[in-house]
Amino acid sequence: MKAIRRFTVRPLLPDPLRPLSDLARNLRWSWHAETRDLFQSVDPERWAVSDGDPVRLLGGVRPARLTELAGDRRFLRRLSAAADDLHDYVTGDRWYQAQPRTAGLPAAVAYFSPEFGVTAALPQYSGGLGILAGDHLKAASDLGVPLIGVGLLYRHGYFRQTLSRDGWQQEHYPVLDPNELPVTLLKEDDGTPAQISLALPAGKQLHARVWLAQVGRVPLLMLDSDVEENDLGERGVTDRLYGGGSEHRLLQEMLLGIGGVRAVRTYCRLTGHAAPEVFHTNEGHAGFLGLERIAELADTGSDFDSALEAVRAGTVFTTHTPVPAGIDRFDRELVARHFGPQAELPRMDVDRILRLGMETYPGGEPNLFNMAVMGLRLAQRANGVSLLHGQVSREMFSGLWPGFDPEEVPITSVTNGVHAPTWVAPEVLRLGARQFGSGRAEDALSVGGSDRWDAVADIPDQDIWELRRDLREQLVLEVRERLRASWRQRGAGTAELGWIDGVMDPDVLTIGFARRVPSYKRLTLMLRDRDRLMDLLLHAERPIQIVVAGKAHPADDGGKRLVQELVRFADDPRVRHRLVFLPDYGMAMAQKLYPGCDIWLNNPLRPLEACGTSGMKAALNGCLNLSVLDGWWDEWFQPDFGWAIPTADGVGTDPDHRDDIEAAALYDLLEQRITPRFYERGRAGLPDRWIEMVRQTLTLLGPKVLAGRMVREYVERLYTPAAHAHRTMTPDTARELALWKQRVRSAWHAVQVDHVETSVATTTAELGTTLALRVRVGLGDLTPDDVEVQAVSGRVDEEDRITDATTVPLKPSGGPDLDGRWLYEGPLSLDRTGPYGYTVRILPAHRLLASGAELGLLEVPSEEAVEGAGVVLR
Repeated sequence: MKAIRRFTVRPLLPDPLRPLSDLARNLRWSWHAETRDLFQSVDPERWAVSDGDPVRLLGGVRPARLTELAGDRRFLRRLSAAADDLHDYVTGDRWYQAQPRTAGLPAAVAYFSPEFGVTAALPQYSGGLGILAGDHLKAASDLGVPLIGVGLLYRHGYFRQTLSRDGWQQEHYPVLDPNELPVTLLKEDDGTPAQISLALPAGKQLHARVWLAQVGRVPLLMLDSDVEENDLGERGVTDRLYGGGSEHRLLQEMLLGIGGVRAVRTYCRLTGHAAPEVFHTNEGHAGFLGLERIAELADTGSDFDSALEAVRAGTVFTTHTPVPAGIDRFDRELVARHFGPQAELPRMDVDRILRLGMETYPGGEPNLFNMAVMGLRLAQRANGVSLLHGQVSREMFSGLWPGFDPEEVPITSVTNGVHAPTWVAPEVLRLGARQFGSGRAEDALSVGGSDRWDAVADIPDQDIWELRRDLREQLVLEVRERLRASWRQRGAGTAELGWIDGVMDPDVLTIGFARRVPSYKRLTLMLRDRDRLMDLLLHAERPIQIVVAGKAHPADDGGKRLVQELVRFADDPRVRHRLVFLPDYGMAMAQKLYPGCDIWLNNPLRPLEACGTSGMKAALNGCLNLSVLDGWWDEWFQPDFGWAIPTADGVGTDPDHRDDIEAAALYDLLEQRITPRFYERGRAGLPDRWIEMVRQTLTLLGPKVLAGRMVREYVERLYTPAAHAHRTMTPDTARELALWKQRVRSAWHAVQVDHVETSVATTTAELGTTLALRVRVGLGDLTPDDVEVQAVSGRVDEEDRITDATTVPLKPSGGPDLDGRWLYEGPLSLDRTGPYGYTVRILPAHRLLASGAELGLLEVPSEEAVEGAGVVLR
């Protein structure tokens, strides 16, 4: 019988146990083993039933047990120690507080993301973007970075996945009650819930409450539209992550960006938290936050252009997609309808808003509003999430900076990292603590530093191998339990499932493959030659076993067909003990899967993987990577600790042919190099060479793949420069910069390079020669203070394109001539042998620009200007 109404009955904890509530409401427990052990000791059986969620645990503990614990002095000592430890963690100085005051670090940073994967107990994530955002918050907390996270609270989260009898993905959306989650309602001083409102067309309003999840030291604000003040349609805005049509997604992103800024202001007002100096947009979904901040400044008297400059100065934008199809784009008229006099931001010119997101570049769609394009135009600093992805992003968005080579597009890269205390198995942590002390082990995982990881070299081979087998055995048991549950959901009876007791073997080489299932990740590449795969799975002496997991987007039938194809192969009685598909991939499964695998497989279409962090998590547990050279693996791969799958980038556009070639390369590696190394034994009966690769993985990759390293890079390379720019951008300074940009843009048509000449006009020269370069330019209404004339030189390819360029500014020589032309001069040093060339160019220049490419304006010589000047020297 179904209940007509649902209540959440909270436990009444005895006074001595009150600290348990504080410990449960701070999500640090999700990465702090001692706190989890404390909760487990409250009621081990209920802890297991609650899936390790302290809030659920406390909601179900018998009152008699609570009374018993309230009189247990040993438990109370442990509780007091845990509470004191959390207090010290939250209030004490950490890495950020130890930085010199002269560094000028930001007082606070607001970090916006559409999803956050902090813990399985707060299911507000779908995949890598959310997990990365959760790891960002946790690492910021460990480092003491004053971050405020901003997202949405989805009442259905992302879907739960099951399989039909024939292997078709089915989606389920369980309702999440915030009162049963580790969150609290943000309230005004009078105890009423704090509320955020947005104006909608036709005089309607979108209201939202703000839930607070405490992630260690970091508050995470999540807006929830399921409130009584809203009509039914508006209540559903935050129903599902990545659900609904275009207008639904637009409203979600308006609430995240505009409502998110208002939530931050409310939180800072109520708590006294420092106001953010830097706003970080994690992908384009939250891009509207820049519009709200422009509106805030307009309310204090700034015009749109001045406010835009002030907002840009303190904004960082991170792009996570290497393909245009992965970006949210909305119909121009849909966006226009939701802004202006009859909707949100009524005093802002709708045309100015639309121009921020329009694809006004070759190949762009003029009637689409692009959220990533708006994100880039509203941020003075932008980055991709690996070195290769930075290159891909510069090429993908180069139309916003016409005339500049992709390598000069102002998008840098900060390679993602993972939060080791979340993803490293407790058994690995215990081995590290036993080997070189718990304090040093914790520092290695949170702070990083190669010196802390070098101690791995001293761990005996026997200990490493016993650990690896133990983790593999735990995974085997986990797989059997999950597989049995899956088959029951598919309609199988207990009598049909006896075979599951023989699924997987703790002594067989175990390969993991788990991720979302878009087509470019190629879930079924391993099935290209099924006979070869079957031979690998069933080899008499060197078998492999594979664990696969992943969700296809609910609207992606192509992805669902890939899942079904894989499941049907895994259902074959000949191989089902060696290859399994586990439905409902999420954080809880991943935390068992990464440590238990020997090989982590990744075979995307290169270069479509922006970063891909699952292999990093596996590596921190001693799992070796087998991957296409894409994302982070392209950057850090070494044959000492893994394998690179050769790619067929140059075979043309036939995707089937490319898949055949790359699948064959995968089989070759498994047959000829990987399985022999895993099964070979040295004198002590151990796989010596395999163990050494595990050791190298931990020693060399360990300090690189940490989220602590990533967050420090953001602080040093992006947040701190953005904070400096924000402080510099006073209203008068912002106005000065806005007027200067207007003047430069209007006058740029008259800027030109008239003539270029050098002291040597031959086509050969000796190494070390210094040429005298003279350039005559016309600046129109501009002056030398508005521009920089540069000489760009370097080696040239067969098409005379300059590679590995060196840029040197030239200096004006005297005033303008009678025609108003300026003469610039400077030396050009020929410091490299071989084909060599140079050119000159004119860029806008201002002390407040973050990059010479910022305005997207560039002037280079015409053919007439360089005729006979020896522009390319060989």
